[in-house]
Amino acid sequence: MPCRALRRGGAPSSQAWRNAAAKAALGGAAGNAGTLFAARAGQGVFAALLAPAALSLLILTFTDGRERGKAFGVFAGVGAGGAALGVVAGGLLTEYAKWRWCLYINIPMTAIALLGVPLILRDRPGGNLRNLDVRGVLLSAAGLASLVCGFTQAEPHGWGDPTVLALLIGGVLLLALFVLVEARTRHPLLPLRILLHRVRGTAFVSVCLMFTAMFGFYLFVRYYTQTILGYSPVKAGMTLLVNAVSTTVGAMLIAGKLHRRTAPDVLIAGSLLSSAAGMLILTQLEVDSSHVFPVYLTPSMILTGIGLGCLLATATNMATVQLDPAEAGVASAAYNTVQQVGAAFGTALLNSIATSVTTSYLKDHGNGTDAVSTGTVQGYTVALWVAFGIPGPWWAPPALPIRWTRAIGRACGHRTGSHPAFPA
Repeated sequence: MPCRALRRGGAPSSQAWRNAAAKAALGGAAGNAGTLFAARAGQGVFAALLAPAALSLLILTFTDGRERGKAFGVFAGVGAGGAALGVVAGGLLTEYAKWRWCLYINIPMTAIALLGVPLILRDRPGGNLRNLDVRGVLLSAAGLASLVCGFTQAEPHGWGDPTVLALLIGGVLLLALFVLVEARTRHPLLPLRILLHRVRGTAFVSVCLMFTAMFGFYLFVRYYTQTILGYSPVKAGMTLLVNAVSTTVGAMLIAGKLHRRTAPDVLIAGSLLSSAAGMLILTQLEVDSSHVFPVYLTPSMILTGIGLGCLLATATNMATVQLDPAEAGVASAAYNTVQQVGAAFGTALLNSIATSVTTSYLKDHGNGTDAVSTGTVQGYTVALWVAFGIPGPWWAPPALPIRWTRAIGRACGHRTGSHPAFPA
């Protein structure tokens, strides 16, 4: 592992690991909701420090195109495996221990990670906080929080509620103001050239769309298997293992083999189409559907997993093209941010849609046992149809996302980059 590359990239800090573990311990011991929420927020802060550092190491260590494609495939596969293990472990801990252990488990995992930190060569800080873009921090955080709160409040209050509309409109306006500030400030929190590079922008948008749809998909699979099929938390978690294995196959075996032979835009379009097809299968579920696991869940999990794995491996590679070493950290942070934003919006938006549909159904058909089950499944179905349609426009000619990004860049007065796979 080249020492020079590490110095330019930024290694994961052992202090960040320890702080994250401390927040997990605080959350596990929380005696009220406020403490729990604060601890989870703290975990998110330190996770936001660690994730970009890990991706930066890959960017600056693997510079050869062939090696980089394989490395990002392994990175995506390992991430999928860790996510699957977390779901299964969460089910086991919930069923056989206490929910608090879902947080305490982070402490021994952190200890294992800290054993590997000394093996990473120390780097030199590449910046300081004297020129921190405080306005950018406040505007981006307030805008994203306002949108997520708006989507969440739409569930109990309805989409026409004044508070919901104020939150949604306010969030959009704050993010628009954030873009204007970043375009004019001397030391922006997020240089717009990172986002408006044609290839990189396509990767960011496609990942955000995928995570928006997939996290709603995961949520409804857990709901359906536990509330309708009566699966235990452990069995419901085991169901998602099929998806995790498929994600690993998609990232390491399919995208890893095709990244040098197939244009990245074609891989991304195929990935989105595969995941959408998997969601489409689950829209056909009904309360009395038989053979649910082999006929519906398994093919759906395979298709969505392959699509997710292929997209993550391909988009990670695209998101890091033509980067100056000094920009590896901010590009990695932006890539992780769009994942988290997509996941948060997808969960809030699709869950509120499902709940609204179910509530409307129960108003018309009463609250009997059969009506509750039917209304619940109908809510899941409508939300899955929405999830199916989220990546829909991106099945269009693969050059279309590139043209959108190029147009936005020209409107903002920024030059956008090119890539052999995406001719100008």
